Amino acid sequence: MSEFSRPVAVDRLPPGETVHEISATAEERAALAQRFSLLALDRFEARVRLARLGGGLIRLEAELSADVVQECVVTLAPVASRVEDRFTLLFGEAQDEAAEVTLSGEAELVEPLAGGVIDIGEAVAQQLSLAIDPFPRAPGVEEPPQADAGAKPDSPFAALANWRQKG
Repeated sequence: MSEFSRPVAVDRLPPGETVHEISATAEERAALAQRFSLLALDRFEARVRLARLGGGLIRLEAELSADVVQECVVTLAPVASRVEDRFTLLFGEAQDEAAEVTLSGEAELVEPLAGGVIDIGEAVAQQLSLAIDPFPRAPGVEEPPQADAGAKPDSPFAALANWRQKG
């Protein structure tokens, strides 16, 4: 079971678009913080729109907002940040192979619709995991110097040659 489950039965969706304002409770935020290896998830909310399309497809469009605290990858100090993201998913009846549908001139992957239910909370939680900075840095922490892409590393044999010349 998802830490942030908000199931919506597709057969109960009215024609047109429905809007769902969802936010995580303190317990849900704590569970999601653990799942995503965060120090804290202080706020997590989303505005989700569901719309019926032709061919039995359902479009989920969402805007999420969260306040997260992560560990700096260099100093391990807490790093607080705000995550804002927008995304779209298409849902349709489960098929044997992944289906692609062309809408708005772009091919979009259709997510399987399991049991006639879309868990909008889990969809938003998964997108949060993708939107979180994978390498957070505390303010003032510098990037490590990048190796010159054109430079070749010294070979072990070059090091031996230098050693032999010294001897």
